Amino acid sequence: MKHKEPETVLWKDGEWSQIDGELCRVSDFSTLGSFVDTDGKVHAGLRAMPYASLTLECEKLGKNVTGYVTHKMDFQHLWAAFRERNIGKDEEVIIVWTRKQYKWKLTRLFASFMPKLQVMVCPKGAYELMTDPNHNPKLSGRARWTAMRPIIQWKPEVMK
Repeated sequence: MKHKEPETVLWKDGEWSQIDGELCRVSDFSTLGSFVDTDGKVHAGLRAMPYASLTLECEKLGKNVTGYVTHKMDFQHLWAAFRERNIGKDEEVIIVWTRKQYKWKLTRLFASFMPKLQVMVCPKGAYELMTDPNHNPKLSGRARWTAMRPIIQWKPEVMK
């Protein structure tokens, strides 16, 4: 009998903080009844529920990670990437969850109410290039940067 690897769940900031500043590749974005209308307004499914869930992988926690999106702006940015823009088969979404990149020190006092996700759409394979300096060693310099450079990104205005 095959044992399934235990799932890691990131719901609250304390759980997410174990990967603060680390790159994570998102393989699935599932809304939990929430959506963004044509005017850009977010409509939450249920008040006490997160806006969405993500299936992701990151070096520190592995591949079987579920993260819940609980901030409206973070949800809007993911919605823009996955639903408005759509992800091509030659692209991938990479996120960074962080409380360390706010522009103003005072903002840190209110970090629990602030957005925390930076969302990037990158060429497929960028995650490996960003997280493993030995991956594809023949690719270097400008060519390496081009292969991992975000095609488009969303970063909250309160972040550097």
